[in-house]
Amino acid sequence: MTRKGAARRPEKTEPTVQLTPDEIAFVRSLVIYEDPDILALNKPSGLSSQGGRGQVHTLDELLWAFAKPGKARPRLIHRLDRDTSGVILTARTQPAASFLGKAMMARRFSKTYQAIVTPGAPQPKGGVIDVPLRREEQGREAYMRVCAPDHPDAESARSRYRTLAEAPGAALLELDPETGRMHQLRVHLAHIGRPIAGDVRYGGALVVGGQPAPRLMLHAAALKFPHPSGGEKRLTAPVPPDMAGLIAALGLG
Repeated sequence: MTRKGAARRPEKTEPTVQLTPDEIAFVRSLVIYEDPDILALNKPSGLSSQGGRGQVHTLDELLWAFAKPGKARPRLIHRLDRDTSGVILTARTQPAASFLGKAMMARRFSKTYQAIVTPGAPQPKGGVIDVPLRREEQGREAYMRVCAPDHPDAESARSRYRTLAEAPGAALLELDPETGRMHQLRVHLAHIGRPIAGDVRYGGALVVGGQPAPRLMLHAAALKFPHPSGGEKRLTAPVPPDMAGLIAALGLG
């Protein structure tokens, strides 16, 4: 509320990011679904969702390619790790963003991932990993660590898994995180002795069955959520070629 006669301060607006034609074409090529409320993309590995360092634009910044003149860009509803590929959801409008944000807080989102792990299928081949995690800072890097439930920084974390295929030295898992802690699936799988291939941070192998695993082999394959206009929506994204190639080479396809 302003004093009578006082000038109202202008609202702060976020500056528009200037994108090149190649960047616009690139981010538009990632779209897997769009309607007036939402926009979903298949994020490639190596692209930061937000807060990236260096000169390369993040996905959040690339979303300016979808902004209408004088309007804000679509808003990210959740994030994926830089090296994780797959479905990522944005809201086109403020009401849609509010609706989806509340639905996520209420755990009405269902996420399904696929991962290549070593040195084989977990035992048992399906189950729930219910182990608390805590955040640890090392310089400019953040890690998650398993911890005791009574640790002062403990956060509850639950991950469901099942084995889709196995071969000597590797397995393909389907993963359903019930909570959304940073690096949750990566740390939980490392905790049970089945780190994700290519996950240098948490002990993943860089060579699997004689085949290179040059990056984190974790893919967000499907996302189910309540749609702002009613009903439920399930979106899927195909496994990227490099991960699909490794799956085939290992005989996990």
